[in-house]
Amino acid sequence: MGDKQNLLDHYVHSYDEGSRLEATIRGRLEAARLRELLHRYLPSAPCRIADIGGGTGVHALWMMGQGHAVELIDPVAHHVDQARRAGVAAVVGDARNLPWDAQEFDVALLAGPLYHLTDSRERRVALAEAVRVTRPGGLVAVVALGRHANLLGAAIAGQLIERKPIVEDIQREGWSRRNDRWPAATYYHTVDGLRDELTGAGLQMVNVHGVGGPGGWLAVAVDRYKLDDGDGMFDAALLGARIGDDHCPDLIHASANLLAVGVVPEASAL
Repeated sequence: MGDKQNLLDHYVHSYDEGSRLEATIRGRLEAARLRELLHRYLPSAPCRIADIGGGTGVHALWMMGQGHAVELIDPVAHHVDQARRAGVAAVVGDARNLPWDAQEFDVALLAGPLYHLTDSRERRVALAEAVRVTRPGGLVAVVALGRHANLLGAAIAGQLIERKPIVEDIQREGWSRRNDRWPAATYYHTVDGLRDELTGAGLQMVNVHGVGGPGGWLAVAVDRYKLDDGDGMFDAALLGARIGDDHCPDLIHASANLLAVGVVPEASAL
C-alpha cells in the first residue's frame, strides 16, 4: 500500500503527466518516436485498443485520431478525469486486475505499469492480464525504462556524484528506494530482462526498440542547459533515435525508454 500511495501522491501533487510529452524536447521526442514505432505494429483501423495505465489519455487521443477505438484504465482518478474530459472512455483501475473480458481487444498498450511495479511477480500478473484481454494474434506493447537511464542522465546533468548511491542501486537491482526523481516504486529494465518477461508471459516474436536512443540524451542536454535552436536539436535527436534503433542494436541499451512488442499466440500454439 505504501508504494501505491507513493505513486498516487507523485502523480497528483508532484508531477504533471498531462504535459510531460509536450513541455520538453525530451518529451516531444518520446511521443514522436513511440507513435512512429506503434504505427509499424498497429493493425489497420479500426481496431480495439486497451490503454492500460494510460494516464491523461495522450496516447489514447492519438490512437483515436488514427481511427481506433480505445478504452483507458489508470489508477490515478485525477488522470482518468482528465482523459474523460478530453473524450476518452476511461475508468479507474489496476493493471493487475483488469475489468474487461478475455480476448476483448486487438492490442493492449502498457505505457507505464511495468515500470511502476518493482516486484517481478506483480509485473508477471500485469502482463498475464494484458495477454488475457487481447485476442489470439493480437499485440501486447509495453513501454519500460532503460536500466542505464539514471546513470547517463545524472552524468549529463552533472549530478552523478550526489546521485551515485541511487544510480548504483538501480544498476544492481533495477530500482532504488532512495530515488527522489520518480516514485520509489519505479523499475528500470535491461533489454534482455524486458524481452524475457514478455516471452515468459507467452508472447511470441518479441521485438525491443530504443524509443529515444542516443538522440534522447541530446534532448536531455538541450532541456537541462536550455540550449538554443530547440527545433534543430529535436530533428537531430529524432534522426539519431531512428538510425540507432534500425541499424545499431547495441545502442538500444543506451535508451532511456524501451518499447517491447509481442504477439499473443493463436489458440493452437497455447
